[in-house]
Amino acid sequence: MIFGRVKSLDAILATAEKKSLHRSLGAFQLTMLGIGAVIGTGIFVLTAEAAQKAGPGMMLSFVIAGFVCAVAALCYAEMAAMVPVSGSAYTYSYAVMGELIAWMVGWALILEYAVAAGAVSVGWSGYVVGLIEHTFHMDIPNALTRGPFDGGMVNLPAMLIAALVTWLLVIGTKESATVNAVLVAIKVAALTLFIALSVPVMNMDGFTPFAPLGFSGISAAAASIFFAYVGFDAVSTAAEETKNPQRNMPIGLIGSLAICTIFYMLVAAGVIGTVGAQPVTAGAIPIAQGGIALAPGS
Repeated sequence: MIFGRVKSLDAILATAEKKSLHRSLGAFQLTMLGIGAVIGTGIFVLTAEAAQKAGPGMMLSFVIAGFVCAVAALCYAEMAAMVPVSGSAYTYSYAVMGELIAWMVGWALILEYAVAAGAVSVGWSGYVVGLIEHTFHMDIPNALTRGPFDGGMVNLPAMLIAALVTWLLVIGTKESATVNAVLVAIKVAALTLFIALSVPVMNMDGFTPFAPLGFSGISAAAASIFFAYVGFDAVSTAAEETKNPQRNMPIGLIGSLAICTIFYMLVAAGVIGTVGAQPVTAGAIPIAQGGIALAPGS
């Protein structure tokens, strides 16, 4: 059957050699790529939701979610080391399960990254437009900052940032990795600053009771927190442009997950010690509203 045919590893590697992609990424660049893909809105949004399910026990939820992702990351690392070519899950599926499954996986990945890129671009647009309007007191027409379904014509800032990132990727992997490392440094610096500012005002009473809803609450929070780790598999897509992928791929995948888990736990501890993290009940104020106390300018 045509859709059931598989592609041998020798054929996949031979095709990759013809592309002649430059292997320029090392363990550090791969780790930064993983951190950049993982740390996003998840840690800033899901902390409140996890706290309502697990209370301070959400720190264990981050560990559980990180461990589950690490198991999957080990599979990605092994496959990327065996088949150090681009394509990630599409290529692996083609070699093991056949063309039809690979076609479905490939389109699923394309849609996943396309939707994510669009959502991030729109979110970035909202932040930038708000910053411009409040800082420079400029009124930007809604027709240029919202799509047709939101009462506008086109979200021009979102289109511009998407085009800029696309142009950066077209220039080359090394240049993209350099810019990504800078952006990762900014995100890590912001999280580090939050952690540092939280330590002096931390109230240890916020950590008791540690698991008010028991393990069921911790596991429920872990399921929600899993979203905060989405993106670690992006490291495997760069296998064909990685120096010594058998060594550097596992380091990039597991290293980025470990670093993100540590930061997530420290941020969660900072939130618990400053705002509190007990599950809300009827009539209680959600922790998400308590986050206003940590907002800039408040």
